[in-house]
Order: sequence, then structure tokens, then C-alpha cells
Amino acid sequence: MTESRGTAAAIALLVSAAIAAAGCGLGPGEGLEDVELTVTRDYGAETLLHESVGGVTEADTVMRALDRNANISTRYGGGFVQSIDGLKGEERGGAPYDWLYYVNGVEATVGAADYPLHGGEAIWWDYRDWSAAIRVPAIVGSWPQPFADGYDGERRPVAVECLGGGTACGMVSGRLEGAGVSVASGSPPQGAIRVLVGPWARLRGDPAAAQIEKGPQTSGVFAEFARRGRGFELHGLDEDGEPARTFAAGAGLVAATRRFEAPPVWVVSGTSAAGVLAAARLLDGADLRDHYAVATEGEEETPLPLQ
Repeated sequence: MTESRGTAAAIALLVSAAIAAAGCGLGPGEGLEDVELTVTRDYGAETLLHESVGGVTEADTVMRALDRNANISTRYGGGFVQSIDGLKGEERGGAPYDWLYYVNGVEATVGAADYPLHGGEAIWWDYRDWSAAIRVPAIVGSWPQPFADGYDGERRPVAVECLGGGTACGMVSGRLEGAGVSVASGSPPQGAIRVLVGPWARLRGDPAAAQIEKGPQTSGVFAEFARRGRGFELHGLDEDGEPARTFAAGAGLVAATRRFEAPPVWVVSGTSAAGVLAAARLLDGADLRDHYAVATEGEEETPLPLQ
């Protein structure tokens, strides 16, 4: 009788301890913040799926989150996605099409099965022709990421660098702070995600921004600033990386790129002060959502690349 009661008490104690441990985050199945899952095609031109995914644990990966919300097939031992809801990676008209994904606006460098979730991420899968740009290292369409929560599971400092941007610099800082992002003052801290604000004539001297002049194969940005007289004009490129539209004077651009393994760099620029200010006004979810980059001409917003 006594032994029986003692055993029961011991079991109850062990159960209570297990529950307490799970509550303290010691268990492998600890719940995490919901993640945002977006699936598109053709550089975000068509949205196929947009879900808030709950029930995420620290044992989950990008692949598992996708698998619970879509019908997928994999390749290379299950580490990479081959198809989502029947749309598969293949050659179409001589062009290679595949599924590529971003976490918090930064291109993943490992297979989805090896990318662990930390909770709160914005995951974006896009099915596209990658012949003009094998890599697009960073995009703007997950705003306010990566500023809000960083990338690779690590928060990063955020710095706004004003290079002749005038009043647009204050607007950019205000938009970031309005999204809950703390903006560093003074010189950019080590490892900061930088936002460069100013006319292209000033920004092009930055090594990361200068990649835009080398085309999308280098920068991942489907836009170019071409010389025109003593200044520049903004061209929008199509999916083949070819100029498809010349924007009027005063055009602006919001784009992101990355140099080697350094943190992403955002460019808020234009052909003039008016263009830089117009670009700064685009820093919100409504204008940037699911776009690789965005150009603006007056009140008109144009996602890039051009279809």
C-alpha cells in the first residue's frame, strides 16, 4: 500500500518536472512564433499561396513548414524542392525554371531541409527563370524584414547612410522606426544591414551598390542607371536582363543586394532628389510586398523585373 502510493507520487513528480521543463524551453518541441509562408511564380508576379503557419517548433525546418501547407516533391535526397502543387523545376523553352526561396528577404544558401526555423520568419518561395540571374542575393518584398528580425536566426543592427539624400533620409529612418526597427546612429556598427539613401551619382561609389552597374547576374537587381548627359536615367530590365523601359526624369528605385557573405544592403536611390524622395515613400508593405525590387515614376509604382 505504502509502496504503491510512493510510486504514484514519484510518477506525478516526474510528470510535473517534465511539464515544467517544457515550459522553460528545454524540450525539443517548444512552440515558436508563427511564420509567414508565401509562394509565388515569375518574380512574384502571381501569388499561389499566402499563409500564416502556426504550430512551429524548434525542430521545424523551412521544408517542413512548406510540406504541411502544400503538396511537394523533393530531389537530391529530400533536401531540395522539385515541385510545389504540381509546378516542377524543368527547362521551358530553353530556359531553366526552378523553385528558389528567401528567408526574411535574404536568399537561402542551403537546402530547405537544412534551414532551421527560429519563429517569426517570412519565408518566400518563388518559381522563376534563373538564366539572367543565377543568384538574387536579397529582395525587398518581405518588408520590414530583414530589419525587424535579421536573418539566419540572428538579429542585426540597422544603419541608414545618408549620401546626399536630404529629407528622404529622415523619411527612411522614420519608416524603419515605425516598423519597430531601432536605427543605429553614427558610423554603421559591425555586421549592420545598411540602407543607402541618396542620388545614384553618390551611391555608386559604394562597393555593394556599385554591383548594380554590373547587371543582375552580379547584383540580382533588374535595373540600371545609365549615363545621360551629366546625370543618369533609370532603366527597368525584363526577366532576360535586357532594358525594357526608360523611366522619366525624377525616377526612383528601392532594391537590395549583397556583396559576398556580407549583410544585405538596401538602396533607396533615384536620378534626382525628387526620385530619392519618391523611392523613400515606397518603404511599406503595401508597395514592396512580394516584389524583388520596385521603381517609381511620379505616383506610379513598377515592380522589377518587368514582365
